[in-house]
Amino acid sequence: MKAHTLSDVQSNNVGENTTIWQYCVVLPGAKIGSNCNICSHCFIENDVIIGDRVTVKNGVYIFDSIYIEDDVFIGPNVTFTNDIYPKSKRGTEAEPSEFPKTIVGKGASIGGGATILPGITIGEGSLIGAGAVVTKDVKPNSVVYGSSAVEKRLAHP
Repeated sequence: MKAHTLSDVQSNNVGENTTIWQYCVVLPGAKIGSNCNICSHCFIENDVIIGDRVTVKNGVYIFDSIYIEDDVFIGPNVTFTNDIYPKSKRGTEAEPSEFPKTIVGKGASIGGGATILPGITIGEGSLIGAGAVVTKDVKPNSVVYGSSAVEKRLAHP
């Protein structure tokens, strides 16, 4: 693993030949595979698994309960959400003990600025258009775009 001196990589579970660029924070429980490229200004929480050969472009935050399989591309400023009912901590209310699992399937590609709601599965080989708001599961090899994103066709018929 190669981490820029201006990044804060707390995880000991980062694969060979993975590069983590400046101003990234990777928390101790995160698992990142081999041959990945994590670009600048990214944040990766504890309960995150990133497979091999994944590219995460600038400005992406990957929160707890998000799992990214091999060969995925995540464009700049993609927003993953993990809390269905987010709110500031008030009084004695605590964060949920677990969050809905979000899975990005092998070989999927997510365009810049897309928003992925919690608990979504993005199927293998799918393409998510730039700026899409994904509110429900995406079938394998689908192309979705828009807000809310809807299936338009198969990527690989």
